[in-house]
Amino acid sequence: MIVNKKKDYKTLKSWSLGNQQKRSIPFLAIVYALLTGVGFVYVFPLLVMLTSSTKDVYDLINPLVEWVPTKIHTDNFVRAWAVLGGFNVFLSTTAYMLLIAVGQTFSAALIGYGFAKFDFPCKKIVFILMIITFIIPDQVTFMPRYLMFRSYDMLRTIFPLLIPALLGQGIKNAIFILIFYQFFKRTPVALDEAAEVDGAGFIRIFYNINLPSALPGIIVVFVFSFVWHWNETYLADLYFEMAIRTPLLILERFTEYFARMFPVSSIENPMLRMNEGLRMAATLICILPLIILYVLVEPKLIESIDRSGITGE
Repeated sequence: MIVNKKKDYKTLKSWSLGNQQKRSIPFLAIVYALLTGVGFVYVFPLLVMLTSSTKDVYDLINPLVEWVPTKIHTDNFVRAWAVLGGFNVFLSTTAYMLLIAVGQTFSAALIGYGFAKFDFPCKKIVFILMIITFIIPDQVTFMPRYLMFRSYDMLRTIFPLLIPALLGQGIKNAIFILIFYQFFKRTPVALDEAAEVDGAGFIRIFYNINLPSALPGIIVVFVFSFVWHWNETYLADLYFEMAIRTPLLILERFTEYFARMFPVSSIENPMLRMNEGLRMAATLICILPLIILYVLVEPKLIESIDRSGITGE
């Protein structure tokens, strides 16, 4: 009887889960159903934005038109692009965020290398303090930082975001330091010792031996730093005071900027008035650079995330 029960259990397990070489159909059906559900949650808002942004006013108010517009309306993207500032705003914002991302990647790599390869007094205490900088909410520290940058007359410039990134205190910087710490800790000590015997200093060892081995971490840190700074609106609004305009800051005030560019007297035609399609078009334009960045680095990014063991936020 016991033998039959074990045999029935193995049969049931094999039918429901399969084996290491081949998964069973019920198991795969459950996995694909879960993945489809999770994917739909993320894709659905993009589909809504895409369909709404291609509708004109009449399609938006027509209850019979839900997903497919009667006619593709591209004027929403033209006017949204103009309100967002066009190439000038996007190119300047991209240049700023690239500069910050490069600086933050370099500083995080250097700090992670120091923690991984050197012993110094109070190392554990400093490491714990570094972790605490991630735990403490930004709302606790933003006011002292704001007052400090105002006293140095750095408001309305890129420096309030660039200087912390260069000094290892940028957005989510503790995570980036831990990523590099993890990579540099894996580098064999024998390689560093062999380089020292050949006369290489610690800077040359860092650049020629340790940094190339941390290429997956460099990709992850750079991409996440760029994305998080691109999406940052609270600190950007606080520090820049609209002297430096980013697409997302303009998107927050999209109705106001649209009213300035297209006064009511000049848009008597209902097709040219503010509507949901314009807002959706502006939102899609704002996230388009991030989508392009992801498409360009997607193969390396997936490999890097898998090797570094992080999922992002």
